[in-house]
Amino acid sequence: MFGWAACAAFSMAGNTDFNMAKRDVLLRSIGHELLLRSGDSTSRVLPVEKIAENEYQIRFEKDLTFQPDYLVNTTRRLLAKDPLAGDYVVNVLNRGDASVAYEYAISKNKKDDLVPCKGRIQPTARYSIDIKFKSTAINIVKSGYVLGSLPFLAFVGFIVFRADRSKISPSKGQRTSKILTFGSASFLPQERQLIINKETIDLTGTETRLLLIFASSPNQTIARSRLQKEIWEDEGIIVGRSLDMFISKLRKKLESDPATKIVVIRGKGYKLEIS
Repeated sequence: MFGWAACAAFSMAGNTDFNMAKRDVLLRSIGHELLLRSGDSTSRVLPVEKIAENEYQIRFEKDLTFQPDYLVNTTRRLLAKDPLAGDYVVNVLNRGDASVAYEYAISKNKKDDLVPCKGRIQPTARYSIDIKFKSTAINIVKSGYVLGSLPFLAFVGFIVFRADRSKISPSKGQRTSKILTFGSASFLPQERQLIINKETIDLTGTETRLLLIFASSPNQTIARSRLQKEIWEDEGIIVGRSLDMFISKLRKKLESDPATKIVVIRGKGYKLEIS
């Protein structure tokens, strides 16, 4: 019985490895077709980089332009061949200033797709394409694989542990009674408050979690992908512009402290700069 379960587990692992390798080829194909559409048949699509769990980045050797509707149709057509792909979000980043040039979300249920402004051609720039897939752990269970194998149970346990840890981690930081200070500001995570020049400024839960990451690593660049992962990983897929919105709100709340500001590090992410 154990031998049969072990063989089933190894078979499942082999199929998963094959499908992940196939995903890599499909992602490279997306980049290749975009380059051809942009009129570039010579420059390279750089190796696809896995930047987080279920999140990949397609990068290019040179600048290019793209049509949003063509990008949407190309990703939908090619990723339909990925047996592990379900719902996913695509963020096109301008690596020059770390801004989001275009974004959309694709769902298995097509009526739930979120695809804005397809008709606007994007200017030539150095872009990268981030694709974040919704977790497929549930799909693996539905595929009919043997649930009794120990390797499979260990895998599921690992996924559950990570999900629980991501939910608990922010609240741990917020339970601390310590006051974090930087510049002229005092930050009280538990109370979700900033105190600057004796003025108390209230923060939302997301703003608190975001500022806690920055305050824990002052004057250090925090990758955009890390911020998205740590803030929203347990909430499913999101549209990338949410991060820009909360960064903007935090900047406004820190304006009264001239010694502190959140700055963009081009092509990398953000930094809480304290002079």
